[in-house]
Order: sequence, then C-alpha cells, then structure tokens
Amino acid sequence: MNKCIMVVDDEPDNITTVQAVLEANKYKVISASNGDECLEKIKSGEKPDLVLMDIMMPGTPVSKIIPKLGDVKVAYLSVVRTSEAEKEDLMKSKNIVGFIQKPFDVDELLEKVNKLVEK
Repeated sequence: MNKCIMVVDDEPDNITTVQAVLEANKYKVISASNGDECLEKIKSGEKPDLVLMDIMMPGTPVSKIIPKLGDVKVAYLSVVRTSEAEKEDLMKSKNIVGFIQKPFDVDELLEKVNKLVEK
C-alpha cells in the first residue's frame, strides 16, 4: 500500500509542486490550504502517514493546530530562515518529526520524506 502524505500550504503552487513530486514517487497525496482544513480532513477520517505543514499560514496559528492532530507525524515546511534556537522551539511537540527548508531540492525533499514516513 502506498504511503499517504498530506501537504498543508496556503500557496497553491507549493502544493502542486510537492504533490507532483510525491505522486511521481508513488505516494498518495492529499492537500489542505491551511491548518484548520488539515484538522477537518483528519477529523473526518483522513489518515496521512506524514503531514508536511507550512509554518506561516493565515487562520489558526500552526502552533495551535499541531496539538490537535494527535499522534500524526508532522514535518514543517518553512521558507523563513530559522535559527537553531527557533527550530528547537518549533520541534518541541512530540509529533514533530522534521523540518524542511523551502525552496527545497526535489531529491532532498524525497530523501527527507522517505526517511520520515519510515520513522
């Protein structure tokens, strides 16, 4: 069975790009345009193996969404350069498993996703 990845980003181009890369590599991909939509989809029965979530989106702050996701694994996607101290703070929640800097190299994205879904 193919692993399922949820891509959560308020930029449609980012979703389209990540989705194309992942689907070309046999992942099932579902998307959400913000944290609230992500939460709704998970509550309605979607069971992603990993959520790739942009840190900065309109609506409910991501920091408020993460605790509501339960044990779903989450990797942050960030275009904002973050210091090690900021990354440490962002990684405090037990379900945060990674951090992917945007823009990313396609091979790097795939390598990280492959590792994170196997964790």
